[in-house]
Amino acid sequence: MRLLASLLALALVGCAGYTLDGAKPAAMSGVESISVKMFANDTLHPRAEVIATSAVNAAFVQDGTYRIASIDDADAVLEGRIEEIKYAQNRATRLDTLRPEELQNTVTLQWTLRDSSDPSRVLATGRSVGVSRFFVDSNLQTARNNALPDALRRAGEALVSRLADGF
Repeated sequence: MRLLASLLALALVGCAGYTLDGAKPAAMSGVESISVKMFANDTLHPRAEVIATSAVNAAFVQDGTYRIASIDDADAVLEGRIEEIKYAQNRATRLDTLRPEELQNTVTLQWTLRDSSDPSRVLATGRSVGVSRFFVDSNLQTARNNALPDALRRAGEALVSRLADGF
């Protein structure tokens, strides 16, 4: 009876979905290190490409699934671009609905991961979105500049989550 109970428990644990190796997507099974190229910038926001590249690198380091490597030592190369930065009003002042009090910026990153030994082979591609909210103060441009790194960090985390976990 004990043998039957232990076999049943072992069979149920085997169905739990846990594996001893990482949970990388199948297309990424041979990738251990990634080189991140400087992102392109299709927007008019200055220096956004530098902030986006740094945010994606930081997200890879924080996740730990892949190593960041130089282009010569990497298994895959990540190319990306900032597709758009949109601003929307979340809340207006009580007396003037055209004057924003709180804004939301939405950043969209378009990216492609290529095999470093054969750049024509695409391992993964997609779009990642990051959203940040901020209050408008006396200088709107400064408020927007201060909120952009947070939105790019969230988009970078979404990108790395897609490559590391498959969703």
